[in-house]
Amino acid sequence: MTTSIFFQEMISIVADLSRDFPGTQRYQRLLDAIARIFPCDAAAILQLQDNVLRPLAVAGLSDDTLGRRFAVNEHPRLAHLLHSREPVRFPADSSLPDPYDGLVETEDHQLHVHDCMGVSLYIDEKPWGVLSLDALQPGTFDAIDPVELRTFIRLTEATVKAALRIEALEARIEQGHLVTAALLEGEGKVDLIGESRSIQQLMEEIATVAKSHLTVLVLGETGVGKELVARRIHQLSPRADKPLIYVNCAALPEAIAETELFGHVKGAFTGAVSDRAGKFEVADGGTLFLDEIGELPLGVQAKMLRVLQSGEIQRVGSDHYRQVDVRIVAATNRDLHQEVAREKFRPDLYHRLSVFPIHVPPLRERGRDVLLLAGYLLERDQRRLGIQSVRLAADARHLLQSYDWPGNVRELEHLLSRSALKAVAEQGLETRPVTIHARHLDIASQSRDDLAETESVALVSAGQIDLREAIDQFQARLITEKLKRNNNNYAATARDLGLNRSNFYRLVQRLKIKP
Repeated sequence: MTTSIFFQEMISIVADLSRDFPGTQRYQRLLDAIARIFPCDAAAILQLQDNVLRPLAVAGLSDDTLGRRFAVNEHPRLAHLLHSREPVRFPADSSLPDPYDGLVETEDHQLHVHDCMGVSLYIDEKPWGVLSLDALQPGTFDAIDPVELRTFIRLTEATVKAALRIEALEARIEQGHLVTAALLEGEGKVDLIGESRSIQQLMEEIATVAKSHLTVLVLGETGVGKELVARRIHQLSPRADKPLIYVNCAALPEAIAETELFGHVKGAFTGAVSDRAGKFEVADGGTLFLDEIGELPLGVQAKMLRVLQSGEIQRVGSDHYRQVDVRIVAATNRDLHQEVAREKFRPDLYHRLSVFPIHVPPLRERGRDVLLLAGYLLERDQRRLGIQSVRLAADARHLLQSYDWPGNVRELEHLLSRSALKAVAEQGLETRPVTIHARHLDIASQSRDDLAETESVALVSAGQIDLREAIDQFQARLITEKLKRNNNNYAATARDLGLNRSNFYRLVQRLKIKP
C-alpha cells in the first residue's frame, strides 16, 4: 500500500462525514475504503445489539449475510474481537470456528486455512461492534502497518459516531414534525373549566397523579372532556416539556394498528417504502394518550401489554427491540370490567391500565358549570365568526341549565355554534350584542340542519367561506323548510319568519330559492 493511496482513502472517508448518506450506504462506503487499503477477500462491520452482532456492511460475503445475526456467545472469534481493545489476529491454523464459513464467495463457500483479523469498535468508551477482515491466503496481513491500522480504527469509530449522531438528529427532526402535527391537531380544544364540587375534585385528583409516573385510566361518558384531562395531567407532570401524542384507538383498523403504534421498517409489507416511527417512539420521554382504549383489537392488546411491562417496542418487520420511556394515559367510555368479563378486553392489560382511575363527571352533574362553559365557548365563537359581541338571554340560560345534556360538553359546544349562527342570521352582523334566545337553541328538536349549521361554523373558522356565505346558507335552508311546511305559501312563510312580505320576496330572489 503506497502512502498516496492511504491518504487518498483517508481523505475520502473524512469527506464522507459531511455528506448526506443513508446509514447503510455510509457504512458500506467506509468498509469498501478499508478493503482497498488492507486487501482482503472478505470484510464486515457488525453492530452489537443485545449481545448479538448484526452486519451493517459486508464485502466478499454472500448477500444474505446482512440478514443474519451472530450471537456473541455462539461465536468465539467474534467474542474474542469484541472483548479486546487491541487488534486481534487469529493463527491460520486456529481451531476456533469461523462465523463466515459457508458465506464467503469461494467455489465451495468454505474458509479453509486463511488469514483472519479484526478489532472491536468502541463509542464513548462502550463496545459498539466489530470490524473483521478475512483473506484466503495465509500471511496476507503480515505487511499491515500497525500505525495505519490504528489510524483507520479510530477513523472508523469516528465515522460510526458521526453516523449515530446524524441518525439521532434525523430521528429528533422526524419526532419534531410528528409532534408539531399532533399539537396542531389539538388546537382549538376546550379548556377544563368549572367551579362545581365535582370538577374541583377532578382537578385535585389530576394534580395528585400528575407528578407521578403512574399509568392513568380516564373514565367517563362521550363528550365529557377526557382528552382535556389527559392534557392537564401531561401539563402538570415532569414530562411537560416533552411531547403529548394522541391516538384514537377506535379509528385504528386492526390491519394498521400495530404499525401505527409501534412503527415499521422498510419492506415490512407492501407499501412500506421507508422506515417509520410509531406513536410510542414519537412520544418517547413524554406522554401517550390512548383514547377509546376499549376499542383496541385483542391482538394488539397483547403487544401493548409488553410495552407496559418492559418499555420495549418492536417495529413491524424488525427483529430487535427498542427501549422507550413513555407515560400512558388511556381513556374509555366503556365499562372495561364488563368488557373483561365478556372476553372483549384482556384482564392483564386492564389491571396494568387501571393503576390510577379518574372519573370525569357528566355535564348534567356540574350545575352552573354549563353557563361558565357557555361563556367560554361563545367568546371563542365570537372571535371565529367575527361578531362584535354575543350574549345569552335569560330564557336561553334557563334552558341550558335545565337540559339533561346526553352529549355533554361536546354537545354544548356544537349547540352554541349553531345557535350563534342562527342569531346572527336573524339579527344581522351589525347588531350589538347579538342575543341568543331559547328558540335559537332548539334543544328539543335537533335535526340534520343542526349538523349543517355546525359545519358552516367550521367552514367559516377554516376560512373556506365567509360569514355572509354561512348566513346565506342557513337562511336558504330555513326558508326552504318553512315553505314546505306552509305548502309554498309565501305570505304565511313571511309571517312565520316575522318578515315584511316584499322584503321576504327580495330575499327569496337573492338566495335563488325555488319552491
